[in-house]
Amino acid sequence: MTLTKQDRRQRIRYRIRKRISGNVERPRMSVYRSNKQIYVQLVDDVTGNTLVAASSKEKEIAGQKVSKTEQAKLVGKRIAEKAKEKGISNVVFDRGGYLYHGRVKSLADAAREGGLKM
Repeated sequence: MTLTKQDRRQRIRYRIRKRISGNVERPRMSVYRSNKQIYVQLVDDVTGNTLVAASSKEKEIAGQKVSKTEQAKLVGKRIAEKAKEKGISNVVFDRGGYLYHGRVKSLADAAREGGLKM
């Protein structure tokens, strides 16, 4: 029985989540990538709370006419800014089953440039 693309990604996601967990001092930076948008949030897995979130749907980012990779960079910078405001500097990166390539990579690199340590 062959797996669909979604099932394969879900299996990879579960495999990653077995090893990665976030807490208040070092939250998990979870990435979700749809065909048009990209979303990222910092999650405290101990309490199950989202501490900070950013997406390409925010007005400052959605209003710009840029490629999806450039959009991901803007989201990475935005999440780094929001995390700094909350006093968060260290995170655990969770790529969500996506390859560390393209939009996911540009988001992570921009977050690092913004001051987050992964």
